[in-house]
Amino acid sequence: MYYQRLKDLREDNDLPQKQVAAYLGIDQRVYSNYEIGKREIPTRFVVALAKLYGTSTDYILNLTNNPKPY
Repeated sequence: MYYQRLKDLREDNDLPQKQVAAYLGIDQRVYSNYEIGKREIPTRFVVALAKLYGTSTDYILNLTNNPKPY
């Protein structure tokens, strides 16, 4: 599922949830719910995270295993 990829990307970049949540302008608890699959992540946040991590939205959404952006 995509939410595992959210967590993996964050951890691979040595970022705490609090810092990623601040980047998105949301509370850490809300972001945590995205990572555990409790809530669907809005499209605008997927796009923002793709920019943050230098990857594609397809990679974040687990539609490809190629992490390179298009």
